[in-house]
Amino acid sequence: MHALETIHSRHSVSPAFLGEPGPDDTTLGILLDAAARAPDHGCLRPWRFLVIRGDARARFGDLLAGALSRRDPAADPAALEKERAKPLRAPVVVAVAIRLQPDHPKIPAVEQILSAGAAVQNLLLAAQALGIGAKWVTGAGAYDPSVKAGLGLDPSDLIAGLVYLGRIEGTPPVVPHADAGPLTRAWTGPSD
Repeated sequence: MHALETIHSRHSVSPAFLGEPGPDDTTLGILLDAAARAPDHGCLRPWRFLVIRGDARARFGDLLAGALSRRDPAADPAALEKERAKPLRAPVVVAVAIRLQPDHPKIPAVEQILSAGAAVQNLLLAAQALGIGAKWVTGAGAYDPSVKAGLGLDPSDLIAGLVYLGRIEGTPPVVPHADAGPLTRAWTGPSD
């Protein structure tokens, strides 16, 4: 698929439309190598990829449900089960973490965070090019310190998101993309 065709046809696929099989090891390697081609000022490599598949998805679901229970002790059993089931919605989940160097003398944290966002976008575009359904999600668990700890991340690390990957089943709805026209203007100099 041509690069512009991939970009213009890219769309999120709800986990409700993702099924087995997920990407195999070779394909997953291709996707992650594409992610690692993200712009990276100073070659800091601020992104980390945690691949969650097989039985690990259920353990990740337990981690998410436990975190919800601590955040909201009044959470009802249905909410806890919904949280526990989230990682089971796709055959493969990639947690994209950010290992920040907040005091770097030349590269501000915002550039490191944007690099991780570009890595996720590259992952999504590579999945699109290979015909793999993908969805980037976060949710409260992505910001929960106990989830980060359970994933083996440092307290200062961030989770840029979870990327759900799988074979597309059925006909997922396509959300219309933004038209750049109304979001663009020419700048001709400082305003007075």
